[in-house]
This record gives sequence, structure tokens and C-alpha cells, in this order.
Amino acid sequence: MLRRQLFAALAAAVVAGAVPAFAQEAAKVGLILPMSGPFASTGKQVEAAAKLYIAQNGDTVAGRKIQLIVRDDTGAPDVTKRIAQEMVVNEQVQFLAGFGLTPLAFAAAPIATETKTPMIVMAAGTSVITDQSPFIARTSFTLPQVTIGIADWAAQSGGKKAVTLVTDFAPGHDAEKSFKERFVKAGGQVVEELRVPIRNPDFAPFLQRTLDAKPDTLFVFVPSGVGAQFMKQFVERGLDKSGIRLIATGDVTDDDILNEMGDAALGVISTHHYSAAHDSPENKAFVEGMKKQANIRANFMGVGGWDGMHLIYESLKRTNGSKDGTALIEAMKGMKWTSPRGPVEIDAKTRDIIQNVYVRKVEKVGGELFNVEFSTFERVPDPVKAAR
Repeated sequence: MLRRQLFAALAAAVVAGAVPAFAQEAAKVGLILPMSGPFASTGKQVEAAAKLYIAQNGDTVAGRKIQLIVRDDTGAPDVTKRIAQEMVVNEQVQFLAGFGLTPLAFAAAPIATETKTPMIVMAAGTSVITDQSPFIARTSFTLPQVTIGIADWAAQSGGKKAVTLVTDFAPGHDAEKSFKERFVKAGGQVVEELRVPIRNPDFAPFLQRTLDAKPDTLFVFVPSGVGAQFMKQFVERGLDKSGIRLIATGDVTDDDILNEMGDAALGVISTHHYSAAHDSPENKAFVEGMKKQANIRANFMGVGGWDGMHLIYESLKRTNGSKDGTALIEAMKGMKWTSPRGPVEIDAKTRDIIQNVYVRKVEKVGGELFNVEFSTFERVPDPVKAAR
């Protein structure tokens, strides 16, 4: 139905003289993001990074002008679906991109499939997202990908008894399962598995249950933007003085809000695929550009937006500006480049990103808090798909 509507709209526009020849058309990128609501920080990071990429690499590729169309889905899947439909049928976008949360990516996936529109997931992190459509490629990460390293590190550094505390939606479930499997396999024990509601989370009762369980380690995953609230309650409930070691995925110590957490965050160990402190010329330029572009510190959501635009640009170059969605998604498979995060590639089989995952410690550098990398797991694929 959507494909028929799209083709009918294109035919009518050509007859009316409103659309030039394909070779002269703009390549429209429909960027669908939560620009308001509790996850607005994700949208602002991805939008700023996408615009920065265009500013630094030019707005024309393979003879075609890049046109970025940004829409706010407020973090609601039904809104995401409606916007995706409107963008493909009315705006005639060639790429769908963004997707700040897993349910939002799920909502748009059928539209990408039906209309053969490449869909670039720049933020959401549930493993199964790329399974939802053969037209999805991901430049963010998966939760299992960034969780297995911290589980290994926890066991190797003496952890024996852990509690997991995750946000109660698909990425949290991925993180919980991945951590438990690796930690138990290494000889550890998970004594409590706690899940916090995604909307209006109150961590206090879950932190009390953690204290009651008396673990030596607390593993945490919360979405980008929620880490400051968690850390505040972590301190208020006295866990910072309890002797319980706090470890996490990098979502918790998000670069964008890390300074807001204060010295309570010092020493927190996490694993993730990006840090604003990553030492490379590519990252230095990215961090400086994000500060100048939007007056924000770059974070892992921003780098997903940056690399998503790189994937779009390079697929157009490889196909000589093609409008064929199948050709474009095929061009993305196996693509390799040096990102601000380090070396990355798109898995030719899964269309997921393969990347380094870093072990980091929150330290004070130049009067500010940073996730300082001290160890690296190289070329990590999504472990769920790798095990199939």
C-alpha cells in the first residue's frame, strides 16, 4: 500500500513538472528522533552530529544535494510510525534514520521493508533490531556487545556476588541476560535481578533491595540521560559508602551529563564503545565540532549520528547516487572506516556494527569528569547474532 502510494505520488509529481530527473533530485534523509520528553538529550545529540557531519563534509555527494528533514516523535512509537509513513509517502525521503529507543525502531521497521527504504538506526541498542527488516543497518551499538566486557572485567577483578539493576525494556533485558550469562560462566553469582520502569523511574526501593542483598558488585544499565538521576539516588541511599562496587554500561556515565553527577561518579567502571576522552585526531575534531555546533559535549548517541551520516554518504558514493534502496543497503554491507570512536565496520551478514569496546574509569581531567579508557576489547560483534 505504501509503495503504491509512493510511486503514484512520484508519477504525479513528474507529470506536473514538480520533480526533476532522478539524477538531479536531492537525497532526502528523514531523521526521526525524540526531540522533546524524557529522552530529548538523545535527539539533540544525534541531530547535532548529523548536521556537523554535513557541515564538515559538504552537502553534496555523488552529484546529489543532501537534505536533512528532522521530526520529533516525542519517544512514542505510534508517532514514529506515522512520521515514517508521512516521510516516505509525502516527503519522498530516500533514507529513514535516527530512532532513539528500541520501540521506535520497531515501529518504523515494517515501513522500511515495504517501501525498500534504507533505515539507519543511530541510537537504539536492542540486539534484534536489525532482524526486523532487511533494510536496517545500525551505527550505534547493541547492549550485549557493550555488556559482556564489563561482566568479564567484574569476574576477573574479584567480583563474586552481584545484583543487576536495569531499565525494564528490551535493551535492559539484553543487558541483564548478557551480564548474568558471562558473570556466572566465570564463576560469579547473581543474587538479585532488578528491573526499574522506563517512565518516571524511582530507583530508591531497588537500591534498598540491593543493600539488603549485600552483594560485592552492582551492575547497572539505564538509558542515555537517566544516569544523573540514578547516581543522585545511589548517593542518597548511601550506596556510595556501602562498599558495594558500582559497574555499568556507558549509558550510565553518559559523557553529556557526567559532570552533573559530581564526584560521586569518580571511580565508576564501565564498558562502552565511545568516550569523549577517546584519544584520536578524529575524536578531537568531533568533540570540538560538537561543542562549536551545539555547545554540548559529544556522547555515544552523537557518534552514532555522525557515523550514520557517513554510512549514508558512502553508500551514495558507492552506487553513484543511486535511488535504489536495495543497491544502497547492499553497498553498506562490509563497509569499514575510522570513526571518532575508533575502527568500525558494518557486518555484511547482520548489518550491525562491529567495533572496539573500551573499559573506562571515571576520572577528573582538567577539572572535569571523563570516562578514561584503560583497556580495549577489539572488533566486538553483536554476541547474540555471532552465537547463531
